[in-house]
Amino acid sequence: MELFKDKYTPALIERTGKLLQQFHPTLDTHHFQELVFAEGWDTLEFKARIRRITLSLTEVLPDRYEDALQVIEQAAPDMRGVEYLFVPDYIEVNGLEPEHYELSMKYLTVFTPYSSSEFAVCPFIERYPTETMKHLMEWTGSPNEHIRRLASEGSRPRLPWGSKLRSLISDPSPALPILHALKQDESLYVRKSVANHLNDISKDHPDLVLDLASTWYGQHEHTDWIVRHACRSLLKQGHVQALRLFGYHEQDAIHIEHLTLAQETVAIGEELHFSFDVVNESGEAQMLRIEYEMGYMKANGKQAPKRFKCSDKVYPPGRTRVTTKQSFKVITTRKYYAGLHTLTIIVNGAETAAASFVVEV
Repeated sequence: MELFKDKYTPALIERTGKLLQQFHPTLDTHHFQELVFAEGWDTLEFKARIRRITLSLTEVLPDRYEDALQVIEQAAPDMRGVEYLFVPDYIEVNGLEPEHYELSMKYLTVFTPYSSSEFAVCPFIERYPTETMKHLMEWTGSPNEHIRRLASEGSRPRLPWGSKLRSLISDPSPALPILHALKQDESLYVRKSVANHLNDISKDHPDLVLDLASTWYGQHEHTDWIVRHACRSLLKQGHVQALRLFGYHEQDAIHIEHLTLAQETVAIGEELHFSFDVVNESGEAQMLRIEYEMGYMKANGKQAPKRFKCSDKVYPPGRTRVTTKQSFKVITTRKYYAGLHTLTIIVNGAETAAASFVVEV
């Protein structure tokens, strides 16, 4: 699997230099490549490589900020995708001074349709919070979905790969008008960002998100999708108010029976197959959110829980057999340790059945 940092090949850097040279003929493409691949390049991770390319561009583009942006603007339509995040990063590095502020705001929107400016806008929010949040609010009215999304994504308090916006983590209220403005957006691309933004907020202010969700839910199908996706972390946590909002009530008449593991021992790289019966004795169809929680053994000898979604649907009266599996394939985001693990079935936030098995490394 190709890592993001490996997208920065000599061919891509050479192509970038030649694209920019078309609009700035004195640009030394050979020198640009030398600067990028100077000592230490091989040890740099993805964002550090972006910054290295940005600093190299700063050396070879016009000294005057506005002139450099105009060169990049002409080449930008041919520099699309995550590998060109150094384009908005150029603004973050060179355009934070007060005299460049308005020009930087303009070009963040110019470049975001090609390679998102979500990371580059964060330092502007931190340094110029009132002015920048005003710009973001204006962007919610743009006919371009990329610019509308930038308003939401750029102000996310816990944007992955981005710098945490600590003021918005503490008090998310300045960003709420942006989310209100986009809550019925016709673009799924934008709605996903609004939902992810709210999910970020829920990690620090769950009651705020639940109050907002209760107000929004049932108004519009687009907003309903946002609310449900925004509450995913609260649902995983078994938050009672979140579960009830979506019709998942505590069920005395629902039972899990015959939880069966296909094997008692699982080796790294294998899959754990398991099954169980959902017994609905209520006499009526019931909306059930069924999850399973893996108690992973850690290096310290204690278990750490990780919850996974199994099903989310209406179950008829009677008995329904459910069969599924969990992979123990090696992945970069999780390390497996030998020892006793547990599997717990959770229905509408309540633990209902459990079993144990052993992982062999």
